[in-house]
Amino acid sequence: MNSFAIPKASSDPLPELAEFLKPFAPLFRRRQSRQSLERYITGLLTDLGRKNCQTIASAVAGTSTERLQHLLTDAEWDPLELDAARVRLLSKRSPKGGILILDDTSLPKKGNSSVGVAPQYSGTLGKIANCQILVSAEYVADEPSSNTPLHWPISGRLYLPEESWAKDSERRKRAHVPEEIGFATKPQLALDMVDLARQWEVPFELVVADSGYGKNPAFLEALERRRLPYVCGVERTFGVRLPEEVEAAGAAAPPAYQGRGRPPKARPAPLYTAEDVAGSLSEEAWQVVSWREGTKGMLSKQMVALRVHRATGSQERYSRAHQHVSTGPEGWLIVERPLPGEEGDSKYYFSTLPADQLSVERLGALAHSRWVIEQFYEDAKGECGLGDYQGRRWDGVHRHLALVMLTYSFLAVHSSIHGEDSQSKKDLFPLRQAHNATGHP
Repeated sequence: MNSFAIPKASSDPLPELAEFLKPFAPLFRRRQSRQSLERYITGLLTDLGRKNCQTIASAVAGTSTERLQHLLTDAEWDPLELDAARVRLLSKRSPKGGILILDDTSLPKKGNSSVGVAPQYSGTLGKIANCQILVSAEYVADEPSSNTPLHWPISGRLYLPEESWAKDSERRKRAHVPEEIGFATKPQLALDMVDLARQWEVPFELVVADSGYGKNPAFLEALERRRLPYVCGVERTFGVRLPEEVEAAGAAAPPAYQGRGRPPKARPAPLYTAEDVAGSLSEEAWQVVSWREGTKGMLSKQMVALRVHRATGSQERYSRAHQHVSTGPEGWLIVERPLPGEEGDSKYYFSTLPADQLSVERLGALAHSRWVIEQFYEDAKGECGLGDYQGRRWDGVHRHLALVMLTYSFLAVHSSIHGEDSQSKKDLFPLRQAHNATGHP
């Protein structure tokens, strides 16, 4: 039987990594836990195909599978405290006025015992599949035209499907799900990330999310209550009202009272879909907008932006369902479509950024700034072992996630110190091969 022996890495910590980990040492009470932390991060930095406790222990000297598993399950430390310490440290080194990006990613799994695993839509696979889903937040400096903006993860939480996990007491018990963790939708988890980011003093001023979040009126309302401007993707059926018609409806007298039941309220302005409004525009309203250089050239679309109110409920349903009728704040409806001769669907965004001093170019660039969190997911899975955790427990998943984010943050800091060069992605992970058969490079 043929076998492949992975060479042992040096037992000495990488100097840059040891220095980076110093501020976090007090969060790990025992010396063995601090050592296991460094060994686990070292393993995540190596060029292993899969990065779990067993493969890391076989490639990294000075540890064992049992010690690494103990770090992820039984050692005394809180992954949320580690996230907070890391984020506060990075926030001090990051520009103010940044962007907070919210998104989720799926981790395909074969079995059904790992916490949160269920048949659900996997964006990674593009279909319904057995997977876990993580909701997370990412800070990015407001440099939408840059191909290499400073960005780093904030925190993340596993989504628990309601029926198959959140309400199943036996499965929860086996997976060590804390009693205080109940069912929460992905938008609710994303709002938790927003609150953590504010609590940890992340220097952001704007929230960006895709239509999976923007289609949820309660999510948008929650951001507005927090007085946070946003740019969120929405669906083509997103309801809007025109400002001039809202003003006219507000000035109109309500229908005459007939002497029965509750006195009628003023009727709302007409409701339109985002697609309807875009379809009514003249060709002269559209303009070509470019936001940054892509792998195949400048990224460009035809775009238009106009002021509307986000809204729900139609006049026809008004008399029967008052609770379905709402008119939100005025904002920007942003619509994009492919350039002439190109294929693709139109996309829609809504933003509560103010009307003054904003161009279509600026709005388009902000709407497209969420690519960095997709880059984080891709690199965290491909380079830092995000999807490689093999345990079944709630605490293990979140500890592994916190350590992956710590590893990624180390790489972000290291590359920001030493700069980027023409080797592109290879230099995004400059320490992938730092530990090899000869030890340090």
